[in-house]
Amino acid sequence: MAVLERLTSQDAIALEDKYGAHNYHPLPVVLSRGEGVYMWDVEGKKYYDFLSAYSAVNQGHCNPRIVNAMVEQAKTLTLTSRAFHNDMLGKFEQYATSYFGFDKLLPMNTGAEAVETAIKICRKWAYERKGIKEQDAQIVVCENNFHGRTTTIISFSNDEGARKNFGPYTPGFLKIPYDDTEALEKILKEHDNIAGFLVEPIQGEAGVYVPSEGYLTKARELCKEHGVLFIADEIQTGIARTGKLLAIDHENVKPDMLILGKAISGGVYPVSAVLANNEVMDVIQPGQHGSTFGGNPVAAAVATEALEVVKDEKLAENAEKLGQLFRSELQKYIDNSNIVSLVRGKGLLNAIVINDSEDSSTAWDICMALKENGLLAKPTHGNIIRFAPPLVMTEDQLLDCVSIITTTLKDFEK
Repeated sequence: MAVLERLTSQDAIALEDKYGAHNYHPLPVVLSRGEGVYMWDVEGKKYYDFLSAYSAVNQGHCNPRIVNAMVEQAKTLTLTSRAFHNDMLGKFEQYATSYFGFDKLLPMNTGAEAVETAIKICRKWAYERKGIKEQDAQIVVCENNFHGRTTTIISFSNDEGARKNFGPYTPGFLKIPYDDTEALEKILKEHDNIAGFLVEPIQGEAGVYVPSEGYLTKARELCKEHGVLFIADEIQTGIARTGKLLAIDHENVKPDMLILGKAISGGVYPVSAVLANNEVMDVIQPGQHGSTFGGNPVAAAVATEALEVVKDEKLAENAEKLGQLFRSELQKYIDNSNIVSLVRGKGLLNAIVINDSEDSSTAWDICMALKENGLLAKPTHGNIIRFAPPLVMTEDQLLDCVSIITTTLKDFEK
């Protein structure tokens, strides 16, 4: 089959089904083009994107500034590995550390890699700086977390779909309920070998659970009191998604380690990073961690421009304004709805909870109907639909999307 041969949606799905591993269950739509807040399928139908590649495309599809940065850098140098220096990485590291307020940055490619990196740094710091006996360090995590699907990460997940039959699991993690500072305080008092607390400021994959006001502040204080690293996983919530540059900025919290991915490249190229100050990051020495592609020149150029776009186009401010409008308009509908019980979120990371059981198909069926009506979204955890459009969306576009959503929901009212 010629690479440029045009396929129908049915043909493209059949090819994936036959030749690809079945590790995803996508909505049956085959996309071939994107621009701004829109995507088009292979038949030419236009859709609003209300997932943004799980918040990776905050700056809009094929943002011309970011794409141009990638193309121009790709013309000169794409990869050296870290066996040699390149002329882009140091400039990106200087820019990003200043942007987020840290001393050092360790670049990787994917979100899961960045989480694994943070875990390694945290453990090494615990042995060499805190004095915990080697092999004894524990990291506290939250129930219903989502930090990726590597073997280590699923070891502290309670999503049995991601865990079952992938053991033996990696030890070294203690789980507590999310949004529960009493549980955090209790476990910190009970154990003297805790190295870090790894937390999502908002649990996105779990259904956009926003913690109580003050939760992050109190958790940070407890970590500081007990000499434990506070590690913020902002892979999905960061880069202006929640109405601030970082979700922790809503409480003016400064973590010991910051994990970034997804929109740090605007969805144009795989880029992730861990940021920390010298006292933490300097435990990593040559040969102890790395990646052939981590910190490559194209990634550096793309990520720098992606962050510039966020600042120049005031995307955090737009997310804050449109998020409030979105929840307000949806709430008007929910007040008289039998099918939707609530809307929640921050900025343009939101979700609605469908009034049905988690094992029902209602949320999926609603997303299928939304697709037919020109809007793409996806269920999470059975009865929850996450809504996360690109942050370049305008008010008129948002209101048009609200109309599509409410019109679609009316057909499912009981």
